[in-house]
Amino acid sequence: MDVDLLRFVVVGSVDDGKSTLIGRLLYEAQALHDDHLSQVKRASKQGGPIDFSLFTDGLKAEREQGITIDVAYRHFATARRRFIVADTPGHVQYTRNMATGASTADVGVILVDARLGVLPQTRRHASLAALLGIPHLAVVINKMDLAAFAEPIYRTFEKELIDFTAKLGFYRVTFFPVSATQGDNVVEKSARTPWFEGKPLLEFLETVEIARPQEAAPLRLPVQTVIRSGLDFRGFAGAIASGSLRVGQQVAVLPSGKKSKVTAIDAAGHQVMEATTPRSVTVQLADQVDVSRGDVLVPLESPTPLSRRLDAMLVWMDETPLDPSREYLVKHTTRTATGRIARVQWKTNHETLEQVPAERLELNDIGRVTLECPRGLLADRYAQNRATGAFIVIDPLSRATAAAGMVVELDAAPQGEQLRPITADEREARLGHRALALSVPPAIAPWLERELFDRGLNVVSVASLAAALACERAGLIALWPTPEPVPAIPAIDAKASRDEALGLVLKLLAAPRKA
Repeated sequence: MDVDLLRFVVVGSVDDGKSTLIGRLLYEAQALHDDHLSQVKRASKQGGPIDFSLFTDGLKAEREQGITIDVAYRHFATARRRFIVADTPGHVQYTRNMATGASTADVGVILVDARLGVLPQTRRHASLAALLGIPHLAVVINKMDLAAFAEPIYRTFEKELIDFTAKLGFYRVTFFPVSATQGDNVVEKSARTPWFEGKPLLEFLETVEIARPQEAAPLRLPVQTVIRSGLDFRGFAGAIASGSLRVGQQVAVLPSGKKSKVTAIDAAGHQVMEATTPRSVTVQLADQVDVSRGDVLVPLESPTPLSRRLDAMLVWMDETPLDPSREYLVKHTTRTATGRIARVQWKTNHETLEQVPAERLELNDIGRVTLECPRGLLADRYAQNRATGAFIVIDPLSRATAAAGMVVELDAAPQGEQLRPITADEREARLGHRALALSVPPAIAPWLERELFDRGLNVVSVASLAAALACERAGLIALWPTPEPVPAIPAIDAKASRDEALGLVLKLLAAPRKA
């Protein structure tokens, strides 16, 4: 990992001055080409000061509307450090874009308009930054020039956000009184804020210490592709997601569990003895083991458990709400598997940070869910490893990214364990009654279904014997309305009254199941 590279994301509500702040940083760091600078000067108001926001608002639609729509990435450097900055949209409908820009950030810079104060979108961005594992939050109270650089205004917003962010778990929250248009406390300390004792924003970004847990985490090398450049060469290429890899190291290939030893590591065309995250490498192994895209190389002494069911925090990014009955695609590192959101546990109220009961998630909602993937994921908890603890959910029909997910808890199964079939006893324990399929006279079938349903039983009417038997295997009470009973399942006589029919069903449900 390049310790001299800092990634930070700038967020805030509409018109808080995100693009202007970034433009000012680029301008002061002399990171602009002459032609770009000349173009922006011409585009700024005639005879007026430079419009710094134009250095980042590159899309035509953004310039026409005066807003940021897409996530814009910019690179710049000072004598102390190199930077990659992500400028994210402020509109509520584009909150989902922030997850893209913040997913790899070391620092979150959140802007507050000194005239408007802390807004709902401010709280939403702060909670999302914490959820995405950003350790440091820099709060910029911007447009202080329009608030006469009044210390009481600054202190009011500072206290409000100190109280709010204390619940979010940031490692450090730092505040700055700033005028991005005039440059106060951006690069140099301002004489107009003698009451401010901190560093200017750029100095903070140059000196903040960043701990990257991926470096200390166990090796995770998701295989991107298999390279065969000759009869005797077979290499496995990918970016090291965490940890380090060295020649001679014993590794396991998951999910197969096959073991081998690293014989060579190629990085950018050069043979190296060791490589660390996030370097892209091509690895050769001593044995002819089966390795393909989606497999993961891990240390032999600490393999990753295979998780078929896990709890995760989801940021819902699709305009179509989450549907727990649907099957989605789950993209995790280089592996794509089918999965289902088995349950929405709760979603977050961004104003109070309370956990609100929910049955589904809608656009920009953040909630905790239970994800089931029959083939399993080789995941870690997001708090321990941001690379292998993150995934995206894809709509299989539209191919749109529906959600970004962060793993909270793993329900792991040992490697090589076969799925255990669900037994009738397990279904009964879950549903509270035994399963049953029977044929009933069509005249009383609707009444009987309603009566059993009102008693809290899981009952359904079906159209065929095959459907009745399938529902019984699924643990349900299946009623097949048919005038002609069949010997395969119990039947209610056509001459039976409603009470007699109900009594027979209850008697069958109470009877011991045949072995």
